[in-house]
Amino acid sequence: MLLVGKMDILSTMVRMPLVVMGLVLIALSIPIQQSFASSRTLDFTIYPDGSTHVFYELGVDPLELEVPVELFGEMIENVTIIDEDGFLLSSEIDHNSAVIETFGASQISIDYDTQDLVSKDGKIWTFSVIVSEQYSVVTPKNSVIIEMSNFPISMQVENDQSYLVFPPGHTNISYYISTLASAQSTQQIAEDGGTDNQLILYIGGIAAAVIGAAIVIAKRKSRTAEPTVIIKKDDQPKPPSLDPESIFKAKQDLREDDKEIINFLSANGGQAYESELRKKFLQPRTTMWRAVKRLERQGIVDVVEKDLQNLVKLKSSLEDNS
Repeated sequence: MLLVGKMDILSTMVRMPLVVMGLVLIALSIPIQQSFASSRTLDFTIYPDGSTHVFYELGVDPLELEVPVELFGEMIENVTIIDEDGFLLSSEIDHNSAVIETFGASQISIDYDTQDLVSKDGKIWTFSVIVSEQYSVVTPKNSVIIEMSNFPISMQVENDQSYLVFPPGHTNISYYISTLASAQSTQQIAEDGGTDNQLILYIGGIAAAVIGAAIVIAKRKSRTAEPTVIIKKDDQPKPPSLDPESIFKAKQDLREDDKEIINFLSANGGQAYESELRKKFLQPRTTMWRAVKRLERQGIVDVVEKDLQNLVKLKSSLEDNS
């Protein structure tokens, strides 16, 4: 009996550290699991026809075979889902719900278009969304914002487009497309018709809308005397960049999509932000990054960091890096 008692005690002493270690591992795994499937980037780009391009980048648990993701809008079109290596991922989409097969991915990028986030009443367009994290909105070119239900964290105007960053919450942005850019005032648009007039008068009676419109119009007017492309404001003159024809003659094996990027850079003064290239060609971040790196390896462009962004610049002389 004494021997049996000693064996039980020894067995208990061996098991206890294992149990404690297991509890510690479980406790440590909880915050790790909560960190997966967290949103990293959410961008909305509104087009003049009322459609919206959504770019959604999030981290996921690579151990999960499938990840459910809630999309913005009911009618989802032109969906592209890739992992951090640029490989396409399979998915099943039902209205605004997507189930994505991760195949061991730790990061997922989702690009799609939807018509459900923007409505129109007369000449007034309204973008509406409810988001639980910080996000950015790019308005159409030559649009004038007349009301915002949620004040942005930051706002800038470039190339007649407003770039706004919003905190989490419900945001409504009302705007109109001006054929004369910022020269028209809100009152001139209101004179176009009865329905529009009533809507503008109603909006004009709201103090927050007036303040928001005044801020945007003031910023827009302050930019009219500046160059169209903000990145050209350097004091020192830039060296001439290569023309596309000389590049194509020297590099005859270039891909067609790379040639389009070179043509755009040349037409844009020889340089552009990587984010501008993504918006121009509607490419995911990983795809555009790979294209820029291809051009950099071939000695066609330089990539420098400016204002916390990648600035892509055509070189002044062609290098043979093959």
